Amino acid sequence: MLTIATTAELAAVAAAMGAEEVGGLTERERALLSGAAMSLTPSQVRQVRMKILAGKDPLGEAYMRVRSAEERRPLGQTYTPPAIVRAMMRWAAKNGEPVRVIDPGAGSGRFVVAAGRAFPLARLVAADIDPLATLMTRAAIAAAGMADRASVVLGDYRAMDPGRVDGPTLFVGNPPYVRHHLITPEWKRWLLETARRHDVEASGLAGLHAHFFLATAEHARQGDYGVFITSAEWLDVNYGKLIRQLLLAELGGVGVHVIEPDALPFADAATTGAITAFKVGAEPASMRLRRVKTAADLGSLSRGRVVKRERLVEAHRWTPLTRTRGRMPAGYIELGELCRVHRGAVTGSNRVWIVGRDATLPAEYLTPTVTKAHELFAAGASLDDASRLRRVVDLPVDLDEIEDPEARRQLDVFLRAAKMAGVHEGYVASQRKAWWSVGLRAPAPILATYMARRPPAFVRNPAAARHINIAHGLYPRQEMSDALLDKLAQMLSTSITLEQGRTYAGGLTKFEPREMERLPVPQPDMLLANV
Repeated sequence: MLTIATTAELAAVAAAMGAEEVGGLTERERALLSGAAMSLTPSQVRQVRMKILAGKDPLGEAYMRVRSAEERRPLGQTYTPPAIVRAMMRWAAKNGEPVRVIDPGAGSGRFVVAAGRAFPLARLVAADIDPLATLMTRAAIAAAGMADRASVVLGDYRAMDPGRVDGPTLFVGNPPYVRHHLITPEWKRWLLETARRHDVEASGLAGLHAHFFLATAEHARQGDYGVFITSAEWLDVNYGKLIRQLLLAELGGVGVHVIEPDALPFADAATTGAITAFKVGAEPASMRLRRVKTAADLGSLSRGRVVKRERLVEAHRWTPLTRTRGRMPAGYIELGELCRVHRGAVTGSNRVWIVGRDATLPAEYLTPTVTKAHELFAAGASLDDASRLRRVVDLPVDLDEIEDPEARRQLDVFLRAAKMAGVHEGYVASQRKAWWSVGLRAPAPILATYMARRPPAFVRNPAAARHINIAHGLYPRQEMSDALLDKLAQMLSTSITLEQGRTYAGGLTKFEPREMERLPVPQPDMLLANV
């Protein structure tokens, strides 16, 4: 059995597989090959080659062992499970016959080799900025018998000039997952300038996968098509507007298939997964959107709920559109018709403004406040006693209102310490009318958690506790009786599910205030029917 424990050994295996047979080897790749250190027997070489011919990826699997997920993170190297690769290649084969295939972030060559099998006449192009990755890709291509129709580029996909071909190009793969803070200012400028040329909106906060969608719009021509697997966060976040606009314009979005976040589609990264299919050249009248529980459930990528263009254009978030939602039941309305939902105040520095019950400050400025979600989960149906809660130091904007000399002295000492800690220079404090005034909201009759791996808790608040931004407050638009408020909180606590929120990797679900306002609830007379 062959065990690969170092990058030098991995380079040696790549050489044994024929990496040099794919033309265009660079000096950086040659340097890796010159440092290769492993002696392989003919039997071991045959075993690795047979695995590649059987559709497996022994080099990529070895790479994930040699380099940890933390080491691969700066380059956004996440390896795609075979079930996802197969589903994407089935869609590609059903929707075209490309003369060329381009894999923008080749990794170990999983996609480009799979495409070579699906399209035996197509020219294969693979790009990556990691020389060890391009060596692995060259080796996989050579071992699969495709070296004579392939080229491998050690370089950035965004800077490529793929040229023209006489026929359609398929763009397929797993663009690197790199967050914006690891992207250089030069490439952020590229994003903004290129986006302007394509008449779409870009943000410097965009992750690298957004850059790759835009680069594809740059490289592609009418009649080309593609399918990418990326993180699903672009469906909802502000920077994702770039991708959404491209799909509704020149990239010609066909479908988006979201893999449930708690499935963790990438074994080596805690991120979500979305497969996006597109046909370049025409603005789509509609797209198919759907969710599946696991990668094994993908099946045909031609399935999904048809969502019209108009709905896609007006939606700020696309994740809710992936869910099949029935009509509002008879007698039901949206929660927002009964209550406004407001997130609690942001203190700007919890370690300063949140204090214990024994704090030596004037009691009238120490406000019992819900500061942790578990306090609401622990309260059950009703928060009847606020005495155990921590306090938020909530001061008036005009400190001259404080007439008690001793109280003013104590607060001045507290504020001097806060200023020495630099609290007044923080973004939140600097944006307030007075940096020392947190400005807690009025007590909400119902408090709600909004981020957890369990459905939200809706808790009645007879104790009149305040809340900071770890909770939402439900404020009736018109006066409600205690009986009606009790029924509303009870109904919400027992009927709202995680599927109605926005779910992130690992199953963490969030309800933004406007999302919570869209929750269906019975009209007041129905709620009170059993009182």
